[in-house]
Parts: sequence; C-alpha cells; structure tokens
Amino acid sequence: TSTTALNAEKEMSKALPFLPRPKLLDGSLPGDVGFDPFNLGGGDKASLINMREAEIKHGRLAMLAAVGWPIAELFDRQIAGAFGLQSALTSTGASPSLLNGGLDKIEPDYWVIVASIAGLAELSSKETKEEKGKAYIAGDCGFDPLGLFPQDKEGMMAMQTKEIKHSRIAMMAVLGYAAQEALFRSPVT
Repeated sequence: TSTTALNAEKEMSKALPFLPRPKLLDGSLPGDVGFDPFNLGGGDKASLINMREAEIKHGRLAMLAAVGWPIAELFDRQIAGAFGLQSALTSTGASPSLLNGGLDKIEPDYWVIVASIAGLAELSSKETKEEKGKAYIAGDCGFDPLGLFPQDKEGMMAMQTKEIKHSRIAMMAVLGYAAQEALFRSPVT
C-alpha cells in the first residue's frame, strides 16, 4: 500500500496537488510543475513544445515591457522634448495601449519597424531550429553574444528554469500594469 500511495503522489501536479499531473508534463521541461488545468499544452509533445516556444517568446517580450513600461512613463516627455517630438503618453501620463488609448499618437513607421524586427527574430529562430535539429532548445534564436548560456546539461536546465520563471512573473506584472492603468486611469509610476 505504501508503494501505491507513493505512485499516486508522484502523479499529482506539483502546482495543484489536488489535481492529477497532465501526462505530457513529466518534469522534463524547465519550470514544469504540472500546471496546465485547461490543457493548453495540447495532446502531443510537438504541441507542447510549440506552446513552450510561444511562452518563452511572450515571456521575453514581457520582461522587456515590465522594465520599459515604467521607464517610458518616467522619461518619455524629456526624451520627446529633447528631439522636438510630441510625447506619446496619454493625457493622464500613462503609456499608450489598447485599454488606455493613445495608440493613434504612434507613427505607422514605428509599427513597420517593430513588425520587421519581429519577423527577423522569427527567421533567426527558424534557422537555428533547422540548423540544430534534434539538439534545438525551445526559444533558442541563436543570440547569446555574451556567452551566458551554460554548456552543461544541469546548467542549461537551471538557466532555462530561471528564464521561464522570470518570464511568467513579468507576464503577470504587465497584466497588472494594464489592469491598473485601465481601472484607475493613472500611470504605473
């Protein structure tokens, strides 16, 4: 009976110990604690890896946004003034967004540049994926100019776990920024 209880315990999610662990979330991916209550990871390993890749990319953008959003609110007026441009902040001093409005102040050229950079990043990621084949790691876009990514398996797993945890926190922070500005009509700063 103790072996049966131990096996049953192993099959429970670390994140939600009262729910069974999704079968694809076996702990082999960095940051995997068995949390997928809506089965968004899909039904097979390829879908799960695809969703992980999307999570990593969105998380990296969120980490940039978590820092950039308050910095923009603090320094946009000064930087715009130095270049003789109009401030892009809303009338309340908040960053422009879908919920706050103000996106009409952003030049279309900016969106073209952003879309181009995103396209180049996607192409780089695709090339790295094709080049590395089975050795490809989700989220690897071939960019590590400082050589910070470890070469040993244990170090790689630790670094990827840190990145995914920081990404998840950043995504929640940006959600909080958006909610705060939409509900209270005041900037994050």
